[in-house]
Amino acid sequence: MSHSTVRKNDGGGEVETQLRTGRVAQTMTVLEDARAALDTGPLCDACLGRLFADRSFGLTNAERGHALRVTLALEADDDFEAGADCWVCEGECDRIEWWAQQAATAARGYDFSTYQVGTKVPPLLEENDALLREDVGLDEDAGEALKTELNREVGKRIGDLTGAEVDFGRPEVQFTLDLSTDEVEARVNSAFVYGRYRKLARDIPQTKWPCNDCNGTGRWQGQPCDGCDGTGYRYDESVEQLTAPVVQEAMKGSGATFHGAGREDVDALMLESGRPFVIEVDEPRTRDVDTDALEADVNEFADGKVEVKGLRLATHEMVERVKELDASKTYRMDVEFEEPVTEDALREALDELEGTTVEQETPQRVAHRRADLTRTRDVYAASGELVDETHADIRIHGEGGLYVKELVSSDEGRTEPSLSGLLGVDAVVTALDVVDVEGEDEPFAKAEFLKE
Repeated sequence: MSHSTVRKNDGGGEVETQLRTGRVAQTMTVLEDARAALDTGPLCDACLGRLFADRSFGLTNAERGHALRVTLALEADDDFEAGADCWVCEGECDRIEWWAQQAATAARGYDFSTYQVGTKVPPLLEENDALLREDVGLDEDAGEALKTELNREVGKRIGDLTGAEVDFGRPEVQFTLDLSTDEVEARVNSAFVYGRYRKLARDIPQTKWPCNDCNGTGRWQGQPCDGCDGTGYRYDESVEQLTAPVVQEAMKGSGATFHGAGREDVDALMLESGRPFVIEVDEPRTRDVDTDALEADVNEFADGKVEVKGLRLATHEMVERVKELDASKTYRMDVEFEEPVTEDALREALDELEGTTVEQETPQRVAHRRADLTRTRDVYAASGELVDETHADIRIHGEGGLYVKELVSSDEGRTEPSLSGLLGVDAVVTALDVVDVEGEDEPFAKAEFLKE
């Protein structure tokens, strides 16, 4: 039943009249506001319609403005006049297609599936927007701002031109329209590849290690630096240098950065399941790479010194996850004892370490770069066997941040308990390898952080 036929026995006619009167009053208010807006000077349909952007969803502002202009002409029985040069936007609302074309051109040569649009509106146009509302007697936030309309309308055209979708989170390309300069900036956000690496050779740092003697310049007092032979780096190779360039080349990026889930010592191997990492590629022209082929290419380039596995395209949130997720680590160590040790004594000491909470003062070997604190860390598992009476192969699974070398040696009593203390024999780690890095409560590679 339509509203025009609503009837009630108990004063229904009066109710109907009030409903109709309310609707008419509301309509008249919109038309009066529209007429007042047109009296301020020439307006385009979009700027007129933007004042009423919160009415009749499903219409563009230009359609709202056109409809109001037609209705006012019919009501006054005047000749219809289309929108002329607009004093508010100064013609910007008529350049939607032009801005979209400029944006598509700015991103030409880059693969992207998501984007976002932002607009820098000159102060003069923002002032015009405010003056229009003031002159009409509307609230300063009535309808929609010019910036919002341009973001949306240009954004829709960009989507039509490129086939990409709007992403209000972290898009692959961020377009910024500058109305003052008629320029479009296309900022291409990074691409990310997640995986795990195994380091199969010692004396290779995880990332580039600038020389301390020359601060990475390769020169000292005008001569090649003796500390790095003029290279600027303490080590010739790193996990980063053996992996990131291949990923950067595959994605045709302008640069690449390596992010690891912690790091092992330079002289330590990273074995078995490997350590999680993300390679961030700057300004990639290609994003949709074959990760299986990329994995093979990286491993060929690394030439047996480093090996990657499980490469997957990832989101930018994976960088923070790799860096911040609490992780436990498993180590394998070659241990040397100052005096002979029996198999039973070793087993008993390891059993006592397993499941215990260790108190560790900052080790002497890192005290120069870390605060002198006392930390507590849990030992989840401890096992091992003698190789001979003064050498053992030990395996420790512990909470992240556990200093395992000091768990063995005691670091002159700065770690309690320790293997050395429990045995009553001095002990030292002669070789250390990391064999596993896993999230404490959940795996690193969750689907929500991956793109495949």
